[in-house]
Amino acid sequence: MTDAAAVAANDAATLTIRDNRTGSEYDVPITDGTIKAADLGKIRTAEDEPGLAVYDPGFVNTASCRSSVTYIDGEQGILEYRGYPIEQLAEKSSFLEVAYLLIKGQLPTKAEYDAWVHEITYHTFVHENVKGFMHGFRYDAHPMGMLMASVGALSTFYPDARNINDADNRHMQIVRMIAKMPTLGAWSFRHAQGKPFVYPDNDLGYTANFLSMLFKMSEQKFEADERLVRALDVLFILHADHEQNCSTNAVRSVGSSQVDPYSAVAAGVAALYGPLHGGANEAVLRMLKRIGKKENIPDFMQGVKDGNERLMGFGHRVYKNYDPRAKIIKKACDDVFEVTGVNPLLEIAQELEKIALEDEYFVKRKLYPNVDFYSGLIYEAFQFPPEMFTVLFAIGRTPGWLAQWLELVQDKEQKIARPKQIYTGDRTLDFVPASERWG
Repeated sequence: MTDAAAVAANDAATLTIRDNRTGSEYDVPITDGTIKAADLGKIRTAEDEPGLAVYDPGFVNTASCRSSVTYIDGEQGILEYRGYPIEQLAEKSSFLEVAYLLIKGQLPTKAEYDAWVHEITYHTFVHENVKGFMHGFRYDAHPMGMLMASVGALSTFYPDARNINDADNRHMQIVRMIAKMPTLGAWSFRHAQGKPFVYPDNDLGYTANFLSMLFKMSEQKFEADERLVRALDVLFILHADHEQNCSTNAVRSVGSSQVDPYSAVAAGVAALYGPLHGGANEAVLRMLKRIGKKENIPDFMQGVKDGNERLMGFGHRVYKNYDPRAKIIKKACDDVFEVTGVNPLLEIAQELEKIALEDEYFVKRKLYPNVDFYSGLIYEAFQFPPEMFTVLFAIGRTPGWLAQWLELVQDKEQKIARPKQIYTGDRTLDFVPASERWG
């Protein structure tokens, strides 16, 4: 089919709906495999009655936006940022180059990349008052809670961020946030350990600087093994965006009120805080530790089949094939363990994967490993406590959140988020005064 024929066929595509309540028929246009909810709203039993609405808890089959940031084909196990396969980006690119790609929509020239890196490096420092703000948390505060609060607090340091219609202003806030997220994340880590905060070292690259702020003690200069720097950089790339997930939806929903980007991203951090979103790799580690040794795997897998156990890190709402990110992380495990020594839980993880890919019970249900299955093992090898795992996820996801926010504020079709509801409560009750109810 020629391009012109494809366009003509798409223009002619309609869905005919017959309303059996009234006998009326409606031709609803189909565009890009979707119909507009507003067109369904025109279907009603009477002019003074509300139109038809869609009930879709969790937005399982509802598109809330048009986006050119990330493409996912869950059936084929494909993930692309701006059209580039995740496998190629993880192998050949760097996190800051991927961040540029997500934000700007295209790969940078040498001059553009150098300017981008310089800008981000220059803005890694935070205002000294942020240090006092973070010291105000309890000694046992969760690092993710600290990150969420401190990202939101940045909006008070940069009140000009409210001017979201100015392109130069938007660019500056985006640079600031990508630059400062590792600083805030590292400081939340240090606070939990009772250690002094480490300032950014602008002689180091983005990921190496983050590791320095995390682990530097009394040495003059902290130098991380390049294999560890690269592995963490790859993990950031793999987490950089993932279409309209819970946290991205939160960023877009809050951003639709035209609030500043710091507040919108703080909402994304809050959504990521939840165990069903960002905490899955921690659940994988708990599962592996509970299994304990390879000999216990058959009993555990039978427990999964019997409904008494949950196989964490397998299956995905989107992917019905092997998560492409999981393959890349599995390879990164080898590089990390070459430096840190092999995590004894790796053998258990590999055996679980082998069984899941061969056993008909799991194959039939398309329970393939996802990105969380191996990432927890890498994070533990870095000596991160489990409560830091989601902070690392948030640092990597920040460019994606900002790319989606940027797309939102420039999209003329977008409105403030205001889903419909189906009311199920009482109606037209008569109020009885307290003196009569309690008399």
